[in-house]
Amino acid sequence: MKNITLFLAFIGMMTLQSCEVTEVYDEGPRTEVFEVTTSFGPGNGYSKIVDFDPPIGSFDSVLVYHLFDVVNGQDIWRLMPQTYYLDNGRELDYNFDYTRFNVDLFLTANFSLNTLSSDWTQNQTFKIVIVPDGFAKTVNKNDINAVMSALKVQQSDVKKITL
Repeated sequence: MKNITLFLAFIGMMTLQSCEVTEVYDEGPRTEVFEVTTSFGPGNGYSKIVDFDPPIGSFDSVLVYHLFDVVNGQDIWRLMPQTYYLDNGRELDYNFDYTRFNVDLFLTANFSLNTLSSDWTQNQTFKIVIVPDGFAKTVNKNDINAVMSALKVQQSDVKKITL
């Protein structure tokens, strides 16, 4: 009986010997802001992917803002998802989803996007804000200035990307 137990222990050790453990360290929450200018069209399926390099942490969240207008030199940013109501009952949505590796910016509508004016599809600017997970509960997310201030991020810290 002792020999069988010893034999089984030996087999178990040999089996575990071949196992490889890969440790993944999450560097913790990070704060970054990207400003992305891109265009949408049928060629890209009215969608653009922005990669995170390095990937965001598992305890990070993403907020995305669309530059809707500039009034008297002041940028008007709107938190996404954002629905715009156009003429004749048409609705246009700027939306996004994200993973640890990227954010996908995309348009959807209750009409054919092929009929959409280029004012809505060309040279659109977005701010992608990476925030610690609990942070989004503690600040007025609708006000990008409040978010930037709470994160202590200056406009000069924003990384600009053109796709």
